[in-house]
Amino acid sequence: MRRAGLALLPILASCGAPSPAPSPNASVDLETAAIQRGLVRDPRDTAIAGAYARGPDRLCIVPSGQTHRIGIVIDYGEGNGCRAKGTVRRAGEGLALALGQDEACRFTARYDGDHLALPGALSAACQRLCTGRAALAGAQFVRLGESVAEARAMRDPEGHLPCGE
Repeated sequence: MRRAGLALLPILASCGAPSPAPSPNASVDLETAAIQRGLVRDPRDTAIAGAYARGPDRLCIVPSGQTHRIGIVIDYGEGNGCRAKGTVRRAGEGLALALGQDEACRFTARYDGDHLALPGALSAACQRLCTGRAALAGAQFVRLGESVAEARAMRDPEGHLPCGE
């Protein structure tokens, strides 16, 4: 019996030993860890084309040659809304938008692969794309799908195709 107790002593002694410190290379930020595990989409590996929405607001992105076209529709009724068309391209971890006929409304939106958020403050050129009390500033959109056909088929309340041919 005494030998059995002595044999277990080294095992029991190791139970209280501190665990080894993690290596400095093992520290990974939460977002990177989530991307590596497939829990979050990697925005750098995601095609930007598709249909996006949030409530009544709509946004579509379709490929057009070497670039992409974008259409944004915000409609609050009673003369309050925004209609914007232009071009969009990747810019680091965001998307660079150029809107309006003269593309004078320029800014970079946050984009994580599923969500697109416009900045909270935009230029006067961007405000000219809106009527009434509506504004593009601060608008947010969630990806509905990656289908280019769905994005091209998206319509505004008057039946126009913001991303159609």
